[in-house]
Amino acid sequence: MKKLIETIVKPLVDHPEHVRIGVEERQGRLVCSLSLHPEDMGKVIGKQGRVASAIRTVVNSAEGAGRKRVRLDIMD
Repeated sequence: MKKLIETIVKPLVDHPEHVRIGVEERQGRLVCSLSLHPEDMGKVIGKQGRVASAIRTVVNSAEGAGRKRVRLDIMD
């Protein structure tokens, strides 16, 4: 899951070396924390959160229907 998020996010940002992803399991779901350079925050969130929503959709779809739900938190 971590690799998938990196593959999606790194081409979007100007500072790919600052992309950090933490993955842990909480309450039966996979929680992914995405940390970015402050200048890249708007690029990953997008207008009205559309890019972030699309990333969350892809990540949830990749996990599969019968498996755990995935939550992606974008940290500031």
